[in-house]
Amino acid sequence: MDGTEVAVRSVETVGTDTIALTLETPAEFDAAPGQFVQLAATIDGEEVTRHYTLSSPDADETFETTVEVDPDGSLSPYLADLDAGDTVEVAGPFGDAYYEGEESVVVLAGGPGVGPAVGIGERASADGAAVTVVYEDDDPAHEERLTALADASATVAVTDDVSSEDVLEVLADAQGQTFIYGFADFLDRATAALDAANVDAEDAKAENFGPAP
Repeated sequence: MDGTEVAVRSVETVGTDTIALTLETPAEFDAAPGQFVQLAATIDGEEVTRHYTLSSPDADETFETTVEVDPDGSLSPYLADLDAGDTVEVAGPFGDAYYEGEESVVVLAGGPGVGPAVGIGERASADGAAVTVVYEDDDPAHEERLTALADASATVAVTDDVSSEDVLEVLADAQGQTFIYGFADFLDRATAALDAANVDAEDAKAENFGPAP
């Protein structure tokens, strides 16, 4: 798949083995928070591609993806070692599980799903929407942005168990378009939690990141 070469603006550590990669936005690139892109780089003479979901509230001049760095991974360690001014190839955006100006949003995120969660949360909050974010991780990333969302009147629940009673109470009280982002096992747990909270997950916008590494 053909991509566009873009410059790296910054690489920031936002959690344990987690970076926020900010890239210049290609021309005619129209992406919404929650969509994903394909990043490509040539490593040891071979092109390596992976998909990453936007974690910025917009893509006007730059956009951000949040990358969970696997030391044994093919692309993520390379991305983590980039400097401002280096380049990568970007194709996309792709996906239909994205924010479309809904009046209220409920985002469930597992692991690297926190990226689209903060991006959607910030965009929806700026639009005046009601925001609920439930984030399952025993070593959270993007804590500063999550705190800022809570300070802006969003409901933010960080947990190591999306099915806990506290989380179910939050989900039962929340209203709006539901989004789910994470690896396949998290999507199963999140859907079960919604069911347990008597929330209809049938119309949820979900992005499955595949099997957990």
